[in-house]
Amino acid sequence: MSIDINKEVSKGTVEQRMVYESGNEMAAYAAHQINYHVMGYFPISPSTEVAQFLDLMKANGQHDIKLIPADGEHGSAGICYGASTAGGRVFNATSANGYLYMLEQMPVQSGTRFPMVMNLVCRSVSGPLNIHGDHSDLYYALNTGWPILMCRDPQAVYDMNIMAIKLAEDPEVRLPVIVASDGYFTSHQKRRVQTFAKREDVHAFVGEAPQNFPHVLDRNNPITVGPYMNEPDYINNCYQQSEAMYRAGEVFDRIQKEYEQLTGREYPILDLYRMEDAEVAVFLMNSSSEIIKDVVDQLREQGIKAGSIAPNMIRPFPAKQIAEALKNVKAVTIGDRADSYGAHGGNMSLEIRAALFTAGYTDTQVISRVYGLGGKDFYAEDGHAFFQMAIDAMNAGKVDVPFDYYGHTAGDPNKKPMRVIEPMKYEDLNTGLITVNKDEETGQLKVKVPPIRQLTKKPKRLAPGHGACPGCGIFSGLELFFKGIEGDIVALFHTGCAMVVTTGYPYSSHKATYIHNLFQSGAATLSGVVEMFWERKRRGELDHLNLPADFTFVMITGDGGMDIGMGPAIGAALRNHKMIILEYDNEGYMNTGAQLSYSTPLGHRTSTSNVGKHQGGKLFHHKDTPQIMAATNIPYVFTGSESLPQDLLKKAAKAQYYAQNEGLVYGKILITCPLNWLSEEQIGQTLIDEAVNSCFFPMYEIENGVTTITYNPEDKNKRIPVGDWLKNMGKTKHLTKPEYADALQSFENEVERRWSRLKARHENAYL
Repeated sequence: MSIDINKEVSKGTVEQRMVYESGNEMAAYAAHQINYHVMGYFPISPSTEVAQFLDLMKANGQHDIKLIPADGEHGSAGICYGASTAGGRVFNATSANGYLYMLEQMPVQSGTRFPMVMNLVCRSVSGPLNIHGDHSDLYYALNTGWPILMCRDPQAVYDMNIMAIKLAEDPEVRLPVIVASDGYFTSHQKRRVQTFAKREDVHAFVGEAPQNFPHVLDRNNPITVGPYMNEPDYINNCYQQSEAMYRAGEVFDRIQKEYEQLTGREYPILDLYRMEDAEVAVFLMNSSSEIIKDVVDQLREQGIKAGSIAPNMIRPFPAKQIAEALKNVKAVTIGDRADSYGAHGGNMSLEIRAALFTAGYTDTQVISRVYGLGGKDFYAEDGHAFFQMAIDAMNAGKVDVPFDYYGHTAGDPNKKPMRVIEPMKYEDLNTGLITVNKDEETGQLKVKVPPIRQLTKKPKRLAPGHGACPGCGIFSGLELFFKGIEGDIVALFHTGCAMVVTTGYPYSSHKATYIHNLFQSGAATLSGVVEMFWERKRRGELDHLNLPADFTFVMITGDGGMDIGMGPAIGAALRNHKMIILEYDNEGYMNTGAQLSYSTPLGHRTSTSNVGKHQGGKLFHHKDTPQIMAATNIPYVFTGSESLPQDLLKKAAKAQYYAQNEGLVYGKILITCPLNWLSEEQIGQTLIDEAVNSCFFPMYEIENGVTTITYNPEDKNKRIPVGDWLKNMGKTKHLTKPEYADALQSFENEVERRWSRLKARHENAYL
């Protein structure tokens, strides 16, 4: 992070300096100054950068935080909860569906009163998939028992993170705290930000982590964390938690006043702007609340008594303060950046109405509008429109439309998505050139595939025109696999590069039926489709479709999808549904910016396994997914690559046979990612060849538990050292330097160990 060495004179008493950074950078910067003990994390846009910045600082030796990459957000929440029960300071950051995936852990942590700080970088919740900013994830947090601090700009992100840990650990509170900022508005917006110049001043303000509370590492005081609890104890526990939440408002007010003395910056519970004599007002949260202040000034110049309200804290909800601020206001427009579907208003509208009613201030006209969903910008003219609604209500003495959306457009039948490509004909997809027959005596499959040139007329399953990066190996790899599949398919794609670049509404590159679901639910979702197909077929409900043959059901995963999606994939395998799981392995979470995944090999550079004086890339070995899936005893497991096209075609044909006749199939193909491998586009095929010939990515199949190596580079005299592959990629060329010799040796040893075990299994059917 770039630091201006010129210190700025502030209004406070502590030495400060100016930086020019984004909200995500300031969350990371505050965390590194606090020097938390542990951060459990999982990448999801737009919060991913927080972990990235911390990892980069870790590689440079700037903090001691133990960064733990989880298998998914649910796992990251568990890591953080476990770490907090062990008595240290804990930090996390997440967004949107990632937050919802960890949601069941949130009340556990608050209900057992273990503090931590989590940055919620607010983003729209799928579906359909949208990665831009609104408050739909934030509103799920309202009932979890976590105090919630709000950040309107990067300065507030920094300041609130410093105050949040002090609030969480206060003996009157002892609750985990959320720091909420707007995704892509605040998270990626660079602004001038004042920070503490010295880490010791941060520590002096925050104080030492409290030592007088129970934790699980005190052998002289064994405790039970999270016991089963009946009534009346459970209601009493909830009452105590509720009381702590309300005290959090008072404690935060005390903390922010202390902070103001040090820094000159104040964060009252409510940010009131020109509300002293306001007759009309607008309530907005976070980034939009700064824009509305300019509108207030413009209206004041016109003689209109306008004002604005923005909360710096929404849990506990400042009901009394809001009611007091609005008691003389004749009309207020409340903007919610998320809907509470079916409740006739967003959450803030409902809670403000309740606050006014409870306080007896029932003369204020309230207009509720849902706005800015999915990252839709909010401009000054939108602010004028919000005020005009309030002015109209004030003049009329009533609200004509109490609740509505703002900024949406009416549907136009003339602009409905049109079919551009006609459905593929079964006759074209079923070439008859590929045959698979089972030898009844031996049980072995006899597969016949033609030279690939004879399949060139077979239609591609994906149309050209997608938005993949130049040199991306996903689609050439998928199309080669699909060449080996005869007839119709139904494909489910996990979230990931392959999904994102092919389905930007209203366009789609998919020529066959396509379904999308999230990483953690894909295998379960497709298994439901599969079983519905067979059940409806059994009942005769599909007879009218005159299907010439059965569908082949294929789930496409990649970009770390077999990390967060591993559990459901194993569940589907154990149930043995008739489907194929095909993983394209690009060795990272590429769709969110090249973070490490469990398929990233040891020592490889990613944005969360940086290379520096104190760190040399990823710290642990890659997951052997085919062997994990083979352990579930599914009928067929294989690896494949474009470097051996006939081999992959034959395996695709086998996969289809097993998926239609016996059960679940898992396959893994290695594909290139020039952008994030930091390699030249034109050497993609060479890199795949070298990965195979170095035995890093061996070619084999496992049929009903029997392993067969389908390509042995040693037999062909093509075996090369692993280093010959690594030196051609920017993400790994550091491993060939003398200072990383130990890491390279460890990586080579692991590759050789796995290859030797594979050869042993090839030679012995019982292994």
